[in-house]
Amino acid sequence: MHLNNLTLLHEEYPTKEYYPFNLQVLRQTRSIDFLSPVTFFVGENGTGKSTLLKALCQKCGVHIWRGVQGARLETNLYEEDLYKFIEVEWSNGRVPGSFFGSETFRDFAQCLDEWAKADPEMLNYFGGKSLITLSHGQSLMTMFRARYRIRGLYFLDEPETALSPKSQLELLKVLRDMGEAGHAQFIIATHSPILLACPGADIFSFDEMPVQKISYEETEHYLVYKNFMEDREKYLKEM
Repeated sequence: MHLNNLTLLHEEYPTKEYYPFNLQVLRQTRSIDFLSPVTFFVGENGTGKSTLLKALCQKCGVHIWRGVQGARLETNLYEEDLYKFIEVEWSNGRVPGSFFGSETFRDFAQCLDEWAKADPEMLNYFGGKSLITLSHGQSLMTMFRARYRIRGLYFLDEPETALSPKSQLELLKVLRDMGEAGHAQFIIATHSPILLACPGADIFSFDEMPVQKISYEETEHYLVYKNFMEDREKYLKEM
């Protein structure tokens, strides 16, 4: 492991009223240990899994690519401050890494193409070809296969969004192989029962308070898909 654990300093939070400090799971969870090369954060939308993922990413010094930010009706002064109240423990010092979020990937790919005009070798880190010349799913897998061979700490926020089930299986293989190689560590927020099946991965549920480690078969993702496949007629009648 590059990253051993995180600790939430919730007694030092600056407010109880504003996001993200009003999320109960972030007020009741003290720490999370990272004991596997692949760790998943799961839970319903709004439970805080992506919020903590991004804050941890910031704390670890990994840049989060953001698109153009538009004007907002209201401003939350605390929205980006959670990382200030996280402590992390490294195995042998900080390592480089990257953050993947599907909502900004296309913007990133276009900028990468612009940069490559001046330095074509830059594309070697992302599969050796322009990502915008491929389909969205193809460009993602090209980047994943190339980037995750590099030693580092990698954060992914719902990478399955633009991937077919077959491509999710390909990503699962990348996670397994790179994790077993011992140089890459992954922390991933996901809803995908395919990715969650990664052998040896740890799964933390944000539907529990505090956050709890659960088995694959205990995840709602597995149970819903399994029950639906076994008796889809029942589910359709109940809709």
